Amino acid sequence: MTKIVLGSGSPSRLDLLRRAGLDPVVQTSGVDETPRPGETPRQLTERLAHAKATAVAATVDDALVIGCDSVLEFDGVTYGKPHEPDVALDMWRRISGQAAVFHTGHCVVDTRTGHTAAEVCSTDVRFGEVTDDEMAAYVATSEPLRVAGAFKINGRGGWFVDHVAGHPSNLEGLSLPVLRRLLRQLDVHTVQLWM
Repeated sequence: MTKIVLGSGSPSRLDLLRRAGLDPVVQTSGVDETPRPGETPRQLTERLAHAKATAVAATVDDALVIGCDSVLEFDGVTYGKPHEPDVALDMWRRISGQAAVFHTGHCVVDTRTGHTAAEVCSTDVRFGEVTDDEMAAYVATSEPLRVAGAFKINGRGGWFVDHVAGHPSNLEGLSLPVLRRLLRQLDVHTVQLWM
C-alpha cells in the first residue's frame, strides 16, 4: 500500500480525504504563508501548495505527498484565515450577499520517483445576505477564525452559501477531481489508494 502524506494541518482536508477512502498521515510543513508583493490569490495558492508539498516530501520516503493552500478572492483581495473575531466580522460584512472565488492550490509529489504534479482549482461561491446578528453568532463559534475566507462550507458556514459553481469539494480545501487528475499524471490510480 502506498503511503499518503497530507502536508497540511487542515482538519477539513483530512476529513475529506478520509471520507473519500484514503487514510493519510498528517505532517505539516511550517511554510510561511505570507503573500509576496503583487502576488495574485491564484499565484499565492499555487506557490504555497508547491512549497508545502516539497518541504514535506524532503522528509519522507516512498510516499505520495499532498500539499494544498486555499484563499478566498473577493474584489481582487486575498482573504486567508482571519484568526481574530474583528477581522472575521469585517470579512463577513464585505462578502455578505456577494460573489467571490475560492482558490485552492494542489501539489502532489511522488517521493518514489521525484515527479510532481500541480494545479489550481477555482470555485465560484455566492454568499447569502447575512444579518449582523447571524455574523456575530457565527464568529462567536470560532469556526470562521481558522479557515480561509472565514467560512466552512461543511460546517455552520454552509448556512450562508447560496450558490456554488465549480468543484464543491474545493470549498473544503481540496478538490477531489483535481487530486484524481494529478495522481493520474503520476501514474497512480485513486482506487488503488482506497482503504
